[in-house]
Amino acid sequence: MDRVRHPHAERLDLVEDLHGHRVADPYRWLEDPADPRTRAWTAAQDALAADVLGALPARADFAARLERLVHAGAVGVPVHRGGRAFSTRRDPGQEHAVLRVREPDGSVRVLVDPMAVDPSGTTTLDAWSPSWEGDRLAYQLSTGGDEESRLYVLDVATGERLDGPVDRCRYSPVAWLPGGEELFYVRRLAPDQVPAGEEQFHRRVWRHRVGADPAGDVLVHGDELDPTNYYGVRVSADGRWLVVSASAGTAPRDDVWLADLDGDGALRELQVGVDAQTAAWVARDGRLWLMSDRGTPRWRLAVADPADPATWAPERWADVVPESGDGVLSDVALVDGAGGSLQVLAVHSVDATDRLSVWAGDGSGRLAEVTGLPPGSVSGVSAPPEGGPTAWVGYTDHATPPSVLRWEAAEPTALVEDERAPVAGEVPDVTVVETHATSRDGTPVHLFVLSATGAPDTPRPTVLYGYGGFNVSLTPAYSAQALAWVAAGGVWAVANLRGGSEHGEEWHRAGMRERKQNVFDDFAAAGEHLIAQGWTTSAQLAVMGGSNGGLLVGATLTQRPDLVAGVVCSAPLLDMVRYERFGLGRTWNDEYGTADDPVELGWLLGYSPYHAVREGTAYPATLFTTFESDTRVDPLHARKLAAALQAATSAEAPVVLRRETSVGHGTRAVSRTVGLAADQLAFLAAATGVTDWGAAGPGRSASL
Repeated sequence: MDRVRHPHAERLDLVEDLHGHRVADPYRWLEDPADPRTRAWTAAQDALAADVLGALPARADFAARLERLVHAGAVGVPVHRGGRAFSTRRDPGQEHAVLRVREPDGSVRVLVDPMAVDPSGTTTLDAWSPSWEGDRLAYQLSTGGDEESRLYVLDVATGERLDGPVDRCRYSPVAWLPGGEELFYVRRLAPDQVPAGEEQFHRRVWRHRVGADPAGDVLVHGDELDPTNYYGVRVSADGRWLVVSASAGTAPRDDVWLADLDGDGALRELQVGVDAQTAAWVARDGRLWLMSDRGTPRWRLAVADPADPATWAPERWADVVPESGDGVLSDVALVDGAGGSLQVLAVHSVDATDRLSVWAGDGSGRLAEVTGLPPGSVSGVSAPPEGGPTAWVGYTDHATPPSVLRWEAAEPTALVEDERAPVAGEVPDVTVVETHATSRDGTPVHLFVLSATGAPDTPRPTVLYGYGGFNVSLTPAYSAQALAWVAAGGVWAVANLRGGSEHGEEWHRAGMRERKQNVFDDFAAAGEHLIAQGWTTSAQLAVMGGSNGGLLVGATLTQRPDLVAGVVCSAPLLDMVRYERFGLGRTWNDEYGTADDPVELGWLLGYSPYHAVREGTAYPATLFTTFESDTRVDPLHARKLAAALQAATSAEAPVVLRRETSVGHGTRAVSRTVGLAADQLAFLAAATGVTDWGAAGPGRSASL
């Protein structure tokens, strides 16, 4: 890439003493988007981004490829209620998935179409939950990327809206009582009822009557508890048992309470103050089911008696699916076997690839392995709550868009196609190689390496992608961006780093808090492994990540600028000293640590990318992509690091900030995905030595 003239940013002589640490923050003024200096600087960055990205020779080719691949469809796992099946589907050409209902006679109707609600495409369907009878539907919408969900209820038969909007329902689960007249949900307190700056916190669990004024809802739980708590709610199909769970921010631990609504309705402690995660519910057999990593970091499924608190102690739990030696239990569905006995369809992940197996509901052990599952990922399993011999399995892999398979008790080892997602164009043939890098401390790190089938065995432009945090597992998944890169002759690698859940909770905790550097070491080792194995070279290697993955690649470019030629850093966390002050940052301090603690501040300063920039360093070509309506990770992080890198770098490679408006951290319209992904891939193509992939052909590059 040609050398560009970066916009000037005023550098403040601002140094603070924080717990004995001298911490410089020369670009703090960029935290304020309304500051005239920020406005002028941002306008200059917009102009630079337009010039650099608009001149990329591979952009048109990538946009054309992505237009076909992004418009592959997607089908969600159905939820069965009262003989009806509810599911989402997006067809090629649709900007958003629609929510449908399949009637018992097989007819299908659309219930919620975000584009019908808002033809501009900025409204998204965030969540939905049908009543036990299947005659009512609660659903949540947000607009402009703010993820501020508004709750509605509609009549499934007529489509008539019965309730809503109820605001302040971001991340709210819904649990229906039988009859469909009442539900439990989660709502934040009104802004005037909480301290200034805490408007995103202070959730409560409420009991709501459909159609009633939410101001009169009954408070169920949450007073006097941690203001950052997220809550879960579940009600048994018979309406007797209520389960409420709470976690402080994203901490990997749950408090769980159980109430007998046919009794006094009081919530009683099932698990409180324990450093473990437990999901609990009462199923149709009347037993309390517990899926937990308490003492079993790879998780197990057990049962107890909801009416007998003495059985709630973990030593009294009866295992149904015990902890596996090599697999991590991630999901279950209760089904009826061929003889009518209760069975469990269980999902385990082994080295980031999902497996299905069938277990006896009485705890007598495994009955079958579902050998008909191809290598890939299970996005969920579901079965009707009243039971039956059929279950539905969400499936995807590197070349298969999200689809649905069906399991039948009569053939327990097999799966059949139920609903395949359509594909707009031809999906390239992909070869997937699984390999392991060795991290600095000797830990093996698993990688998926994708390349075009039959591509030459020579070093090629390569994108290394990772996340490494919050218990997120990177299992095989359809990615239009990865396929477009591979179709053009490149290599795409996905690293399963510590901080994720690929090997259970111990693997997660090995990459959080004071151990966060392990994640960056794992990622660097993955890059070095790709080079050592001949897949690529440093001059042809790029890294990409978003959100926590943006922190990952931010740390990589500041710690190992020699390792890579290009970086895409999307919606990133980068100033780890002040991250808690903005967006949802305060809810993540269990993952990273808090700057309010002297010891934990030391952890954060040890890798904070913004504070690791060094004058005169040759930094790789870097593209920051941010979203102005992002209410999770504030765009200020990218602004501050972009300014610091632009001032410090001694290389000719550009540092570019691309921003979008009216879009947030999560779901977006498909057409906007194409534009973003094309810019990102074209930027990395230029950084790794490709001027026009369409002309150069697969596996060949043209130097800049």
